[in-house]
Amino acid sequence: MGATVAALTADDIAPARRRQLLTRLVGQARGRGLGDLFKPRSALRWMADTVADVAPHVPVRDLATLRLHFPGLDDEALADRLVRNAARATAGVGAAGGGVAAVEWAVAPTLLSAPVLLAAETVAVVSIELKLIGELHEIYGAPLPTGTTPRTVALLQSWASQRGINPMVPGAGVGAVLGTAARKELRDTLLKRFGRNLTTLGPFLTGAAVASYLNRRATRSLADQLRRDLRKQRRELPPGGRPALP
Repeated sequence: MGATVAALTADDIAPARRRQLLTRLVGQARGRGLGDLFKPRSALRWMADTVADVAPHVPVRDLATLRLHFPGLDDEALADRLVRNAARATAGVGAAGGGVAAVEWAVAPTLLSAPVLLAAETVAVVSIELKLIGELHEIYGAPLPTGTTPRTVALLQSWASQRGINPMVPGAGVGAVLGTAARKELRDTLLKRFGRNLTTLGPFLTGAAVASYLNRRATRSLADQLRRDLRKQRRELPPGGRPALP
């Protein structure tokens, strides 16, 4: 599942390939506890656990790699490009999810498949946004901590709160596992995204169009809020610069 999600976060994927990857993700999701997805609390727990499991596999590029991939762009132009690419990718997931739903509804009654498709789409969209978050931190001089667990926790906390990770604030939880409050925030945000993805199940391809639009808008909104926060943090840095994250 981690490898499938990593492939879905790529900047430019053909629609047919994205639909293939999302279909594969749905199949992998079915193997991780189908029955739980019919109970709201269990579904949220499943999505939170799955996002936490796949987050370490999200390929976040460092600043040097980003400069290599997008030469000649200053910080703001580079951030604009990443946001555009991520918004297109999450919109593409919405469109692909609608296409998968349209096919499945046409061939057989798939009430059993619907929760799995929605959960898989939500995990895919969140993963794309986690990659964007990590790379925006790189651009604005606030790279995430090294080490799998600290980096994963930082990404999830930043996504759930839609704020940058501030190493100047002690006790931010960057070096620890997700606490109760952080996990609740993650589940609450996942619930909002899961509800939005219900549009995927609209009749024919209308669900695809609506889901695509909503995904694009939500990704841009998250990026705008995060960039404002990261700019503010950069302005408030002491003369010595940003301390190293643990």
